[in-house]
Amino acid sequence: MNLALLFEEDFTRPDRVRLTGRRLAHLQSVIKVGVGDCIPVGRVNGRIGTGEILTLTDSEAELAVAFDQAPPPVLPLTLIIAMPRPKMFRRVLQTCATLGAKDIWLINSYKVEKSFWQTPWLSDDNLRENLTLGLEQARDTIMPEVRIRKLFKPFVEDELPALLSGKRALVAHPGTNTPCPTHLNQPAALCIGPEGGFTPYEVGKLEEAGCEAVHLGPRILRVETAVPVLISRLFDACR
Repeated sequence: MNLALLFEEDFTRPDRVRLTGRRLAHLQSVIKVGVGDCIPVGRVNGRIGTGEILTLTDSEAELAVAFDQAPPPVLPLTLIIAMPRPKMFRRVLQTCATLGAKDIWLINSYKVEKSFWQTPWLSDDNLRENLTLGLEQARDTIMPEVRIRKLFKPFVEDELPALLSGKRALVAHPGTNTPCPTHLNQPAALCIGPEGGFTPYEVGKLEEAGCEAVHLGPRILRVETAVPVLISRLFDACR
């Protein structure tokens, strides 16, 4: 936790917060703070600052907080990902938040098993928790928005073209002829398939919507690896 992300329910006064649960445990067992110590804090969707420990008990910590810094810049990226396997979904979500992706779409694909959509990690509370962990790692405060679309064809035909407007639109797919571009200086949309990639039909539909198929070379990467590699390749801000 490189920053304690603060939500409205944490505030007892405009300049006071109370921390419990995971964040309190981290202060006590990892950072090992004491009364009078200061830690980095950030208000969700707001500014970054410092928090001074006023009181610290086994059940809560009270901090005096002040905010004087802007969060890191937002990536100009719409990220569209075929729903990953639940065992890696948490890591993928945290990575997206850490790298600055704020507009995240989870979509279906032929190779996405129906059971993936039943994972409890898609609940609002679990989405917020994992996005929070990613933001805290990066010392960021702007909460990403995650949208879920369980039907591939209606999404690609009815919504995707408008999402791609004004953006460099890409679909990462092994075996294509065009290498993934680098050093983008414009907004982008990036589609990443499931383990094994999108089907040829799905790639064709994405291309019809306006995407350009690109590759990362001959190696086939897991989704959790492909996400940070692709984003850091496209945007210098991640380097």
